[in-house]
Amino acid sequence: MRKIFRNFTSNPKNDLLSGLTVALALVPEAVAFAFVAGIDPLVGLYGAFMMGIVTSLFGGRPGMISGATGAMAVVMVHMIQKGNEVGQSLSEPVENLGLQWLFITLLIVGGIQMLAGIFKLGKFVRLIPHPVMMGFVNGLAIVIFLSQLSLFQKNENGLSTWLEGAELGLMLGLVFLTMGIMYGLPKITSKIPAALVAILIVAAVTIFGGLEVSTVGSFIKDGGGQGLEGSLPSFQYQIADFLYTLQGHWDLILATAFLLAAVGLIESLMTLNLVDELTESRGSGNRECVAQGSANILNGLFGGMGGCAMIGQSIINVNSGGRGRLSGLTASLALLSFILFGAPLIEKIPIAALVGVMFMVVIGTFAWSSFRIINKIPKGDAFVLISVSAITVWQDLAIAVIAGVIISALIFAWKNATMIRARKRLKDDGTKVYEIWGPLFFGSIQNFNAKFDVKNDPKSVEIDFMESRVSDHSGIEAVINIANKYKAEKIAVLFSHLSPECSSLLLKHDPSFHKLIKQSIDDPRYYVVTDLVDREV
Repeated sequence: MRKIFRNFTSNPKNDLLSGLTVALALVPEAVAFAFVAGIDPLVGLYGAFMMGIVTSLFGGRPGMISGATGAMAVVMVHMIQKGNEVGQSLSEPVENLGLQWLFITLLIVGGIQMLAGIFKLGKFVRLIPHPVMMGFVNGLAIVIFLSQLSLFQKNENGLSTWLEGAELGLMLGLVFLTMGIMYGLPKITSKIPAALVAILIVAAVTIFGGLEVSTVGSFIKDGGGQGLEGSLPSFQYQIADFLYTLQGHWDLILATAFLLAAVGLIESLMTLNLVDELTESRGSGNRECVAQGSANILNGLFGGMGGCAMIGQSIINVNSGGRGRLSGLTASLALLSFILFGAPLIEKIPIAALVGVMFMVVIGTFAWSSFRIINKIPKGDAFVLISVSAITVWQDLAIAVIAGVIISALIFAWKNATMIRARKRLKDDGTKVYEIWGPLFFGSIQNFNAKFDVKNDPKSVEIDFMESRVSDHSGIEAVINIANKYKAEKIAVLFSHLSPECSSLLLKHDPSFHKLIKQSIDDPRYYVVTDLVDREV
């Protein structure tokens, strides 16, 4: 309890100001992602509020921001479209049926994510290799940059066209003004968030200067929304009728739920890792899984879009001084206040100011050091780094991370498969000794078998695993097969310096193997705690 209290009181000023800055940046992001998913902007805004309030209070990483995200919106869109099609095909057409399907799906998503936390699966994010992490942040920076380019368009007669001439010049000027303030202000003072100051100054310039620019309000209305003062879609039919619409579509619902759960957890845990590095502290992945799941269930129950951790907003928060839970709580409550009370003011904020903030996030997120080290790291790691960046842009963050981990694992397995060696020597009594070096596992079995000359070996052979380790079941089978080959040739074989675990598995396979295992009490590689030591302790 004392630790939780400190998270709210250790840095209140910076947390409050950074939370307010994040809230301003959340508005266009949530709206844009709602449009991507094909739902009302208010569903995205309320979803961002519910995600933020739950994860800021109960999540595993103070200072991390959650809300409606593009990665999840892309996964939702097919199911929502299918639901709307089914709704229109009913004898009594149902509006927004895809949205109602989404709410049911979010309940399942939340359950899956909570189970991941309860069974402590969040710790596996620590196994993600560093090249995957670098590729991830680079790809993310590119995705954030590309997502901002659509804001350099305007809607005319239902068609989107790029800004030109004076309009484009004004937009770029305001973007560069925002970036300039964010770059220069920290050199003067760090007591107030540069992003918040930049947004307020640019907003003042456009309002009092009478400049005609795209604002948050015009952005929502141009996309087909009603502004921040609209109302959420409501259920207008009985639950039995709703369940009837799901007949024959449960496979789609479940598949979408599992994919959303995976995408949400991967993005959230990767964000947690990144914020850990930025703050030089450590969060709890398992606790974050439970919090994310609880937030998505709340979204499903009360009509929000759902979501996960937001890397861009989390970086804005951290860079603005937000470190405690108060920053996330402030961002969520401020967002709700904007919707309920401050809509007219928030709708006047220029989109250019928010684009400038996100461009600075891009600059701060991209791992520029990757250009410097790309020729200094192993080629396999360089390939992983570039591949993850490309896949992040081409597909999405979750697929990129999964692909990067798989590629890294295959490269690791290949390298270790070629590392196994066997030094050969003869003892004075004529026994041939094979001194194995390197790991024995599924990838190195073929090379391991090729080291032995069973047909021409003397009548006594010793296979020494002093500098080797049998790592998996395939390795155990390889040891058994070699023993059987020597047995068929009536050659006496002994295995020395096997690990206790390997010896145990061999004896379980065939108790007679105890005759082939050479007991070593002076093994410098394995430290066995004897009964005597146990008694002394």
